[in-house]
Amino acid sequence: MKSLFRAYLDASLILRVTIALVLGLVAGLLGGETLAAWVAPLGELLLRLLKFLIVPIVLFTLIVGINQAELGRLGRMGGKVFVYYVATSALAIVVGLAVASLLSPGSGMTLDDSASVAVPENPGIVSVLLSIVPSNIVAALAEPNLLGIIFTAFVFGIALLKLRQRGAAFKDAALKDAAQADGAAHSDSKPQFDEQARSDEKTQGELAEKLYGVIEGLNAVTMKVMAGVLQFVPIGVFAIVTGTVAKQGLGTILSLGSMVLVLYLALAVHLLLYCVLMKSFGVRLGAFFREARTPMATAFATQSSSGTLPLTLNAAQRLGLPRSLYAFSLPLGATVNMDGAAIRIAISAVFAANVAGIPLDLTSMLEIVLIGTLTSIGTAGVPGAGIVMIATVFAQVGLPIETVALLTSIDALVGMGCTALNVTGDLTGSAIIARSEARSSDAAGAQEPAA
Repeated sequence: MKSLFRAYLDASLILRVTIALVLGLVAGLLGGETLAAWVAPLGELLLRLLKFLIVPIVLFTLIVGINQAELGRLGRMGGKVFVYYVATSALAIVVGLAVASLLSPGSGMTLDDSASVAVPENPGIVSVLLSIVPSNIVAALAEPNLLGIIFTAFVFGIALLKLRQRGAAFKDAALKDAAQADGAAHSDSKPQFDEQARSDEKTQGELAEKLYGVIEGLNAVTMKVMAGVLQFVPIGVFAIVTGTVAKQGLGTILSLGSMVLVLYLALAVHLLLYCVLMKSFGVRLGAFFREARTPMATAFATQSSSGTLPLTLNAAQRLGLPRSLYAFSLPLGATVNMDGAAIRIAISAVFAANVAGIPLDLTSMLEIVLIGTLTSIGTAGVPGAGIVMIATVFAQVGLPIETVALLTSIDALVGMGCTALNVTGDLTGSAIIARSEARSSDAAGAQEPAA
């Protein structure tokens, strides 16, 4: 038994997760819901462990990351992250519409008039933007509200950085004064209030350095805890996949198989576009997917971008990306960047149009691109977000809302692939922006005159 456990620990994580996915598929088909009920607590435990790490890993990693960069560079990277997320979301919808229009999922199916579905309320973009600023920090940490946690970490991280910079400036000034004093004797002519201000800066700088050391230590402890959680990931993935396959069954998969196949084909096309983008920026694809495959597989099984966030952050660290970048881009991406969901919106719209016999013209497709891009951001993090997004777009472009009931039957199957692409898109953006920042630094260095 001990040797078996040692072999389990020595095997690579992605190998263990892959085996867990295959075994979960077989167990779900053969064991059915009885076996799924037995192993369900293991899947729930994995989700709880991952959620348990979200708050400390986002809070501490982001504060430490901010304090390792300049404020001007942070603003530039933030702008690039925003442009990337909006652009790739719009591109994802275009890809989904193109693939679905070519293959026409839902053609030949008829709409069941008795079908109905309860759609959660769409909070809208304004509500999402307001949720960035939490009215209660403790509540934001307890929910957890990722946007609120990011805002909190940014505010306190920048304040800590400013205090540390003032402390460093005081040290430089003190050294300069000491050098001047060594060169020539001079009377103390500095006003008293200036001396007091310098004393305050020294005290605040020292306190800030101590606080930063504590936060850096807490971040290291969090990473150590995550290393232990990683050992349980394959077991939890097996349980979750077993339950998902047992509940869906072959009947559901086969009845709407064309819709599922078209969606996964579109996801593959968009993944190929990621590869083209990374290659054009000089990102090494082999190294990228070697580290990205574990969070991708975990996201596929758990259907949770936020839940997979600890693994995504770990992958970014192993890729050698700047902490000041990925500590911000990945938590934000897990909340608002939903390329997989955007593709799902587009294909669902074409599917609904084919089922209802309503052709989509160019104007309708442009509406879907615009509304779908905004909706994929405005409903992020909401329970049942996929259904909310689809229903919102359908209502805006005049597609029958009843078709949403058909799509809910394959919600888990399509959600797995979409979530995996969401996580991949977040990591891709971070890798591309990191390379872009490196090129900017190299160009700036080359322009500096030789000493």
